Amino acid sequence: MEKNALLEVKNLTLSFKLSAGINHVIRDISFTLAQGETLAIVGESGSGKSVTTKAIMGLIDDNGAVEEGSILFKLNETEEVDLLKVDKDYLQKNIRGSRIAIIFQDPMTSLDPTMTVGKQIMESMLEHHKVTSKSEAFKKAKELLDLVGIDHPDKRIKQYPHQLSGGMRQRVVIAIALACEPDLLIADEPTTALDVTIQSQILELIKDIQKKTGVSIIFITHDLGVVANVADRVAVMYAGKIVEEGLASEIYYNPQHPYTWGLLSSIPSLSDKGSEILSIPGTPPNLINPPVGDAFAYRSAYAMKIDFEEQPPMFKVSSTHSAATWLLHPLAPKVEMPAILKERIQLYQSKRGQQHD
Repeated sequence: MEKNALLEVKNLTLSFKLSAGINHVIRDISFTLAQGETLAIVGESGSGKSVTTKAIMGLIDDNGAVEEGSILFKLNETEEVDLLKVDKDYLQKNIRGSRIAIIFQDPMTSLDPTMTVGKQIMESMLEHHKVTSKSEAFKKAKELLDLVGIDHPDKRIKQYPHQLSGGMRQRVVIAIALACEPDLLIADEPTTALDVTIQSQILELIKDIQKKTGVSIIFITHDLGVVANVADRVAVMYAGKIVEEGLASEIYYNPQHPYTWGLLSSIPSLSDKGSEILSIPGTPPNLINPPVGDAFAYRSAYAMKIDFEEQPPMFKVSSTHSAATWLLHPLAPKVEMPAILKERIQLYQSKRGQQHD
């Protein structure tokens, strides 16, 4: 594992047994997460984002099978563990909640309606022996409510989830995730159930918490626009594979894969008033019978003959940026991104330059 890496996923291949056949949901993916870094994993529903994080947490059900790969997690400076090779008891006692915590998208399904929010925050600390007494846990729970921006923590700590707004409930879920001071925080579509204003507040909160605590974050989303100001790096997933990966600035300002072009072009923009919102044509492939070549070829206006015959390798764009598209082959015809996307990128860069002046 790299020196500053907290997590390293290597050649992960995972499938589910269905009545219709074997569904190849994760197909040979690899990525690393550095300590203190935010990695956004982006893609449409069914691309494999959430299944990847469930594999990290050891939450794959009995129908799922890891066919290949490893998930290495750094315990300390000298020790690491393959999360795929340890039993569920070890994961529950030593990893889940204490070292790796998760924020789900719907706080109402994450919270127990019969318990006060204070007890739910305290429960994790007491279970993992992060505090020595209930009074100490209660005190820390109030501090966590304050950290996640909930006013009047003395009052809120005694309330039940139904007494809080949706935004406050999500803040409580984040407080629970932070209760045992994890090294890795997985945020699985944490703003989907919230309105736009609250969504922005939660994103800013997660960013602020990382600055204060140094926690590493994997942010799962279907919307590239959501993580523009949050992520350090972005991995774009399609049909169970990572098709492009790079620094956030590289993905947003110099995207290379036609699928990434489609995702970026489909983000609604206030600068495109009155213009049609673009969408990617077609639907993702059935992974019970995965395509032979590039899985995106059937939806791409830029597909070549080889795209239907052979999967592209990851081509290096820079030392930190790569994309799996035959368009990057030296012999491929030169193709430019859609004009509307190019205009948007130029506009974003112009605004960014003005902000820095």
